[in-house]
Parts: sequence; structure tokens; C-alpha cells
Amino acid sequence: MFLSAMDQTIVGTALPTIVGDLGGASHMAWIITAYTLAVTVAMPVYGKVGDLIGRKRLFLIAIALFLVGSALCGTATSMGQLIAWRALQGLGGGGLMISSQAITGDLIPPRERGTYMAPMGAMFGIASVLGPILGGWLTDSVNWRWVFWVNLPLGIIAWIAVWAVLKLPVHKFSSKVDWAGLSLMNLGAVLIVLGATFGGNQLEWSSPWLILMFAVGALAWLALPFVEKRVAEPMLPWEVMKGRTFILTTIQGMLAMGGMIGANLYLPTYLQMSYGYSATVSGLLLVPMTAGMLVAGIGSGIAVTRSGRYRAYPIVGPLVSAAALWWMSTFDVDTPVWHISVAVLILGSGIGLFFQLLMTLVQNDVEARNLGTATSGNNFFREVAVSLGSSLIGVAFSNNLTDRITSNIASLASSKDPSVLKALATFQGSTGGSESSLTPAIVNQLPGALHTAITTAYADALTPIFLMMVPIFLLAAVVGLFYKSVPLSHKTALEQLEEQQASGLAEEAEAFANDELAEPEGDDVVHDPHATAVH
Repeated sequence: MFLSAMDQTIVGTALPTIVGDLGGASHMAWIITAYTLAVTVAMPVYGKVGDLIGRKRLFLIAIALFLVGSALCGTATSMGQLIAWRALQGLGGGGLMISSQAITGDLIPPRERGTYMAPMGAMFGIASVLGPILGGWLTDSVNWRWVFWVNLPLGIIAWIAVWAVLKLPVHKFSSKVDWAGLSLMNLGAVLIVLGATFGGNQLEWSSPWLILMFAVGALAWLALPFVEKRVAEPMLPWEVMKGRTFILTTIQGMLAMGGMIGANLYLPTYLQMSYGYSATVSGLLLVPMTAGMLVAGIGSGIAVTRSGRYRAYPIVGPLVSAAALWWMSTFDVDTPVWHISVAVLILGSGIGLFFQLLMTLVQNDVEARNLGTATSGNNFFREVAVSLGSSLIGVAFSNNLTDRITSNIASLASSKDPSVLKALATFQGSTGGSESSLTPAIVNQLPGALHTAITTAYADALTPIFLMMVPIFLLAAVVGLFYKSVPLSHKTALEQLEEQQASGLAEEAEAFANDELAEPEGDDVVHDPHATAVH
């Protein structure tokens, strides 16, 4: 959990330097999209196969894949290489996320899970706070490559600890893996996310190829329920998909993740490019957001454990976050920094109030045998939302930034000030007038008018992103109105499985006994009263 949480935050503060070093500002979103798309593809496999054969071996495989991907990310010499290795890292990251959550569900009953989620939430919070700071410090003081290599010692320790300490049941392998369902889920996710990524960038939104990608992706998902009803071990069982709580938590989780990604991905860029802060300082300025998530998440978890009541949190939390994002959309280059810190504190607090609770609700609502499947299914659609959010927001930001820089540079070109024209000529000669090669260090060295033009362009391109996310969180609050009060179980998933198995054996024994005692009928009956009935 610590590795997975930190990887989601440590990269953000290094992004401006990475894309400037490797030359690919227009592909910035792909560094996130490649990871989240791979996580999305991998999660259903870890969830379902974990239900079938046990989770420990898969957990170890996930950690190993994550470490190999991290090591290779640090060696990347081009954006293409980095994107590819981020995808490999994501194949492991999906297992880290799902396995840790499903194992928690195996061992801890839902009613008590809020209390146990507190230390897990603390671990997530510590990683979320440490990630931006550590990422910024490594970028400023060492090299951005260590943002990925820092995972290696932690991951090796985690692998050894899981192998030596974690004790979980091992199930006999079942070959009844739902390859058709898995293919449809992932085909839909990949085509829809790629369509959102290419739209308005490599392809026009009216492009027939783009329309085809969306159409085939949507058809794949529409076909999924019909396939899942007909297989022995469905990747996402219909009984899970049709559940009210699963549907609501999935929709609300998708909205929250899709809305939150803009703040997580672009706040560091905003602080470094518009305010001139170092990567380290921009990481420190994000601490209030993660602190708000940590405190609100632990507080709501403990409150739910004690009272068993939870319906208010999925309504209030999104409303609080929406208010914070609306405030952030009014910021400009002259906004005091403390306003930013307070706004992200409120944003994080709103998210913390309800986000961790969603997984408890969905796990409480399904049978123990479907716990891993429901967990991975819920997270699958969340990660699709992250991929969609990062892609769509990335396209919007890239287009906004290009337009703003072009407009501001054109205004400077009409200046009659020799110093401005000289600075502009130097800038265009070194960067081609493009944002692709800009780094925070280059922007900070630009002379007066040119510096203002670039920093203003970044601010004007980023703040509309925050306004885009306001209706998303408002819709999430509306979804929160439809939850029903369902008692939280006091039994762990393993206890429920044992009871079901014991009940099943008892029913089989009773049926066998009744069958033996039943009055035999038919031609095969021997009517000698001293003879044994033969069936």
C-alpha cells in the first residue's frame, strides 16, 4: 500500500523537469495514463485469480513487476521508453492496490474495518505527504531518475516481509478463468481511454477512427453482462454488477478519481511554472491536501466503526471538495500562496471524508467468495476514470497552454523594446517557441516581460482545469443521496467462507442421509424384508 500510494504522488513534482529533460510536454499526461491504464488492465486479473488460487503468490508477483518497472523507468532516455516502462510498472501496481485491499477484506470484518483502515489510511497519508516532498527533493538535489529508483529498497523489503510473514490460505488452482469477460473489460477500457487520449490531439474529435474506437469500446462493455451470465467463473459476476451498492460506489468512485486527478497531476506544474517554486517547495505546499485526506479519512473511519452510520459522508465529502475546486479556479499568478494551501486542505478533507469508505461499503455488500472480484471490479472502473481524467485534462491543458503561449509570444513580438525582442529571439532560438522543452529552471531565468508571458500562460491554462472538476464532484454528491443504510458485518470474509463451507457440508450430509433413509421405489428394489435396498 505504501509503495502504491507513494508512486501516485512522487512523480507529480518531478513531471515538469522530466518532460523538459526528455522533450515532451505534449505527452505529459501519457506518463500518468500509461501507468493507470496498465493498472486498470491488471486489476481484474489479480482480483479474480486471487479468489481462485489465493492472494499471496499474486501479491509477490505484483511487487516484483512493480520493482522491475521502477528500475527501468529510471533508465529511460526518451518519452517513449518512459511511457513503456511506466506501463510495466502499472502491471505490478494494479496488484499492489487490489491485493492489499482484498487481503484486508479477508482478514477484517466490515464493521471493524474502519478502525483498521486508520493505520492503513495513516500509511497512505504518510506516503502521500512524503511522495511530493521526496520527489521534489530528489529532482532538485539528485536526479529525477531517483524518483523511480527509490522504490527499489522499499519494494525488496516489502517482498521479503510478505513472503516470510503473511499467512493466507492457498486454494487449488482452477482453470475456469473467464478469458472472454476479461477481454471485453480490457478491450472497452483500452479503446475508450485511448480514444480520449488521442481526441483533440493526434485525431480530431470528428475523426471516423476516433468514433470507431469509442463505439467498439462501448459495445464491449455492453456485451459484458451477457457474457458474464453464462460462464462458470465470471470475471465480474452479474450478481455483483447488478448490486445497488456496487453500482453507486463505482459511479461515485469514478467521479471522485476522475475529478481528483487534475489536482494531483497539475498542481505541482502550476506551482513550479507560475510561481517559480522548486520541486521540493511545491511538494511541501501539497502537504495540506494529503494531511486533510489523512485526518478526515481516519476520523470518518473511526466514526463509522463506532456508530455503524455512514450515509452522510458520501454526500458531504464531494460538496466540500467541489467548493475547494471552485475557489481554486479563481486563482492567478498574484494569488497568495496561503490561499492555495488552505484550498488544497479543504479539497483533501472533502475527499478523505468519503473515499476510503466506498471500498468498505462494496466489500460489505457482496458474498465472501466474491470479495476480491468486487474489489477489483470497483477499482477497475475507478482506474478507467483516472485514465480518462488524466487524458482529457491533459488534452485540455496542452491545447490551452499552446494557445496561451502562442498568443502571449505574438503580443511580445509586436513590442518595440529592443531588450524584449532580443530576449524573445533567444527564447525562440533555444526552444523553438514551444513549451515542450520548458523546465522550471528555464522559465525562472527568462527576463521580465517574457517571464511574465510564460508564467501567465501556465496559470491561465491550468486554472480552468479546476473549474472543469466542480460539476464532477457535484454529481458525485447527488449519487451519494441514493445509498441505503445496510448494517456493516462483524465477520471477516474468511470466517464467512468457513461458515458457508461448513453449511454446505452439513447440507450435503443431510441430503445424503435423507437419501439413504428414503423408501426405495422402482424395479431395482428387492422386496425381501431382510434384504438391503439396492438403488
